[in-house]
Amino acid sequence: MPTIQVEARVSPEQLLRAVDQMSADELGTFARQVLELRARRVAPLLSSDESALLDRINAALHPAHMARYQDLSRRREAETLTEAEHAELITLSDALESLDADRVAALAELAKVRGTTLDAAMASFGIPSPR
Repeated sequence: MPTIQVEARVSPEQLLRAVDQMSADELGTFARQVLELRARRVAPLLSSDESALLDRINAALHPAHMARYQDLSRRREAETLTEAEHAELITLSDALESLDADRVAALAELAKVRGTTLDAAMASFGIPSPR
């Protein structure tokens, strides 16, 4: 893993620029570590049900699978996919869709457990609304 040089005092913008130097796999690992750090800071305030829901909300494809999905998507747009690659893209798309569906269900359950609206539950955990 390459080392990234940073100053002793780093602004969020400088940190983001440093993170931008990471490979896709390193970025995926780092993102998971940041989410785990955030979860540990919030964890004392969470019930076990809420923790389990947050695990589902934060679930993601392995970085290598996500990179493959992005590569295949670009190749589909360029119309250069083989039949086997198209089938692989569909499989990866199905996996992403399944994660997204479970994420939405977990978000709705989290709001219900907290007795609040979906928007309020998402805001309390810093989860951005979809575009």
